Amino acid sequence: MWGLDRISGHSTPSGTPPPRRDSYSPAPRRLHPTDRPAPLPLRPGLNPRSSSLSLISPLSSTTSLPSTANIPNGSGRRRPPGGVLPNVPDPVQVLESIMGGPPRNPPPLQANGIGVIPEKPEELEISIDFGGLSLQDFAAEDTPEPVASPVHTYSAQSVEEFDKEKDKFEDLHKSIIACDEVLKSVETYLTNFQADLGAVSAEIESLQNRSLALNTKLENRKVVEKILGPAVEDISISPAVVRKIAEGPVDEGFLRALSDLEKRSKTIASKSASQTDLKALEDIKPLLTDLTNRATERIRDYIVAQIKAIRSPSMNAQIIQQQAFLKYKDLYAFLARHQPELASQICQAYIYTMRWYYLNHFTRYKTSLEKLKIHALDKYDVLGEDPTSKRSGALLGPARGGPPASYDAFSLGRRVDTLKTTSVNALPAHLAEEEKAVHYLETPFRSFNLALIDNACFEYTFLTTYFSPSQTYHAIGRTFAAIFEPTFALGQALTRQLVETSTDTLGMLLCVRLNQHFAFELQRRKVPAVEGYINATNMLLWPRFQKILDLHCTSLQKLTNSLPNRPSTGAALLGSQTTANSTAPTLLTQKFANLLQGILSLSSEAGDDEPVSVSVGRLRSEYEAYLVRMGKGIGDARKRERFLCNNYSLVCTILTDVEGRLGEEALAHFEKLRNAHDQ
Repeated sequence: MWGLDRISGHSTPSGTPPPRRDSYSPAPRRLHPTDRPAPLPLRPGLNPRSSSLSLISPLSSTTSLPSTANIPNGSGRRRPPGGVLPNVPDPVQVLESIMGGPPRNPPPLQANGIGVIPEKPEELEISIDFGGLSLQDFAAEDTPEPVASPVHTYSAQSVEEFDKEKDKFEDLHKSIIACDEVLKSVETYLTNFQADLGAVSAEIESLQNRSLALNTKLENRKVVEKILGPAVEDISISPAVVRKIAEGPVDEGFLRALSDLEKRSKTIASKSASQTDLKALEDIKPLLTDLTNRATERIRDYIVAQIKAIRSPSMNAQIIQQQAFLKYKDLYAFLARHQPELASQICQAYIYTMRWYYLNHFTRYKTSLEKLKIHALDKYDVLGEDPTSKRSGALLGPARGGPPASYDAFSLGRRVDTLKTTSVNALPAHLAEEEKAVHYLETPFRSFNLALIDNACFEYTFLTTYFSPSQTYHAIGRTFAAIFEPTFALGQALTRQLVETSTDTLGMLLCVRLNQHFAFELQRRKVPAVEGYINATNMLLWPRFQKILDLHCTSLQKLTNSLPNRPSTGAALLGSQTTANSTAPTLLTQKFANLLQGILSLSSEAGDDEPVSVSVGRLRSEYEAYLVRMGKGIGDARKRERFLCNNYSLVCTILTDVEGRLGEEALAHFEKLRNAHDQ
């Protein structure tokens, strides 16, 4: 209990120290074996060798601090009611026994009044025999009976000091109680923390177990998904596809959704055939049916709206065909596969609309072309006719009856440019209505048929692209014929109107060659459906061409027959020939050579199956007969030969630049005649 001695020594620096049970002498004290100091009572469970309160306060003491070394963790430390623990001496009695003992000799004082503390002896001068007992047993066995302490008297100063020390000990006691409360709260907090830590540990362990379980489930699900994923994907439809088909606009995304729908439908149909009892297939079939019906309804509305748009004024049907139909051609194919009857009805509506469209536009175009001024060549514009009896230049169109137009019915000239031009544009309708110049018949023929062939090729290409493979080749041909039948009839009517009264031999042959070029273009574009119109046009042109050549031959025959030995009608035809003995070429030779040169130039690529060669042979024979009969009117044989040579030489000169087989044959023939009469 050295801590209490130290506290007492520091708490009473002056005055008479309190009486102590053990006298403190500067000289070493010799102990007698029978003179043992009585041990101070200790609180149960208190370790006298340690005191944590000595660091808290200089007045702290371990006498009232209960030890917790042997108290279980979490047990209560509250004192029982009454403030006295069982089997423990009362602290007040302990203090009284400490402070109320007999006074002891104070230590000697120094000059300054401070007592001298004797030094502790280095060793005891007497050895104590404990007899094999422990210190506690030895003290309990030899403790002498308590002797009543004599009554001592204290001075007033000592009482005051004792009262002050008492207050300090009371404060110490209160501090110890407060420390007990704090330690109790700390113990409670630590206990709760330990419990919470245990709960957290248990929760962490539970989470670890759940994580392991989830990882196991995830791995199992991946294995199952790898096996079932493709099968589920084949018989499932994503919400995006359903939303796109049901509500989305008709665009490329709509086409992709339709393609995905058809793919799923085929897969489900094939699986249903092999697995009839699969529940998933039974669940998805009603959705597929509803979705297909919805897609069919939306496709119908879209196509009908585009067909109606074609009937709008000033609407170009080709733009709608390219941007609305061809761009989304899979829509009609989907409709034809799922609703063939509805697709047939829509196709019929398209046929009626496009028939009206082409007929309406080409009717207006034909009306515009009819306003062109066309040279009207009639029966007076043939070989052998008297030019003085010819009517004043007649015109087709509004200018009929006006001043005579300057044209040459027998010379090709620049008219061949109509055939050789590389322009693919027809004469626009508004320009045709405002045109003031006079044209030949091949100009309106080319413009109308060029526009018709171009539109027909585009329409046929559109039909084969849009309606196949839902329609066969023959069905598409019938569809095309139903659309263009009235328009083709309109074109044939225009051709008949241009050629039925005309004697324009070169214009007729130009129309034949233009029609052949249209046929070659149709073959290049692979549009066989227009061959019927081309053939029908040829049937209008070739017979009329033959008839015009027959008119030339007939006119020459009449002229020849009218010249037995006198230049009655022939004198007028010769023009500058005033005497029967003139050897200059006749005017008829100039006309014949120009006409023959134009026919041969337009027939440079003609085949053997054409009637041109036969017609040219007849015309040539009639002309030679005319010259022979004309030469008989010349009495001098030498002049007669010179006359024939000059006429044949003029023909050869005009035919010099002709190409082709027919041209070479005709040139060689007239060169032979020229050489035969050249002397």
